[in-house]
Amino acid sequence: MHQPMAGARSTAFPALYPSQASLAAHPPYTHRVIEDPKWSLVTVPHLSELCLQHIIHNFEKNPILDRLLPEHQRKVLDRLSTGLPLTVTVNLISDEDYWKRCCTERWQVCDVSNYGDSWKRMFLERHLENILKRFIPNTTDPNQVLELIPLCKDHVRKLEVDQFLPPVQVDQKEERDDISDTGSYNEFDEVPMHHYDLGVLITALPHLEELHLTYGVKDCGMNFEWKLFNFTHRDCSNLAVAVKMCHNLKVFKLTRSNVDDDKTKLLVRNLLDHPCLVELNLSHNLIRDKGAQALGHLISRSRLETLDLCNNQIHHLGAQALARALAENSTLTSLNLRLNCVEDKGGEAIGRALLTNTTLKSIHLGSNNLSEPTAMLFSQVLAQNTTLMSIDFSCNHLGLDGGKQLLEGLADNKVLTEFDLRQAEVDEETEYLIHQIVWANQEASRLESLQHIPDKPL
Repeated sequence: MHQPMAGARSTAFPALYPSQASLAAHPPYTHRVIEDPKWSLVTVPHLSELCLQHIIHNFEKNPILDRLLPEHQRKVLDRLSTGLPLTVTVNLISDEDYWKRCCTERWQVCDVSNYGDSWKRMFLERHLENILKRFIPNTTDPNQVLELIPLCKDHVRKLEVDQFLPPVQVDQKEERDDISDTGSYNEFDEVPMHHYDLGVLITALPHLEELHLTYGVKDCGMNFEWKLFNFTHRDCSNLAVAVKMCHNLKVFKLTRSNVDDDKTKLLVRNLLDHPCLVELNLSHNLIRDKGAQALGHLISRSRLETLDLCNNQIHHLGAQALARALAENSTLTSLNLRLNCVEDKGGEAIGRALLTNTTLKSIHLGSNNLSEPTAMLFSQVLAQNTTLMSIDFSCNHLGLDGGKQLLEGLADNKVLTEFDLRQAEVDEETEYLIHQIVWANQEASRLESLQHIPDKPL
């Protein structure tokens, strides 16, 4: 066979050796290789990392945590979504860093010191509170609350609910047509306004110690109606029974809820002989003398240490009832009657009670229309009582002589460390001298407390 000469251009296979013109007319298909300057074998994930990613992405369906090594648990917890269902996370995750992320991603202000320094407790309490604030009777599914009970019952210590929504109202004209002949219009008005019954919830929280409630609607704006702030008799009855059954409750606050005398008496009947309650706050309500008389009975039959009745409608009869209980009480340390109208008859009765009482440390009687007779009696209290440390007489009408009487009573007093006489119509010089005595008592108390602090070992 004829062999071409070496180095000669072959003409037998022209397709393998296209001409330059052919190349220019029909360029061949080419691949571009783009190199990533950041790529490195180091960035290739390890098999363990791929496994952890799989666990994280499938945690809701297949939560795996306890079987992992500690360093792998840490990686999973740091990257888990905070939106996982509580049914998955509550009983499995106790890591505080995870619950801290849950809190800080949901709320702008997070003061964990108010929750025993527990982020998990903070999240569960605030989550439950938010559900209660948005609960609409006859509209919201009750299971939203009931399903949370087994998840949070071991963690909730305090509940603060400053809003309760009423049921959604339908057209009243249509509803009136459906009322039976025996039903009254007033009954119709009251029935639809009952709020969520806390009974099932709070009686199922064995560690609940504080309950702060306000029956009203926040930020209602132009939709304001008085019925949005209607704390009904049924609401009160349900709440009273629930609180009675909450045996570990120490602090109960029911404020700004239009609590009147009848509702106060209903609450008191269920709080008598409560084993743990030490603080009761019914401030900013509608309590009058009969309600105060019932509360006087409660002081005599309970372990209350703090009673706040600020901004109610208590007059001298109610104050006298409280004074009678105070004269025999041995547990109450603080009584707040600011913004009532006890006047001198009530103020003098409280003063006489403090001549024998040996436990009360703070009394607030600001804005009660008090005058010189009350100041004269409290002059005796200041001279004899050795436990009272704080008195507030601000915004009264004690007058010049009343101020001088108080100054005389303070002459040998060594325990009073707070005395508010702002806008009490007391002479400026007298007020200054009183404050000098009080300041001296403060310094003596501070030095005494320093002497009782044990020295730190070197």
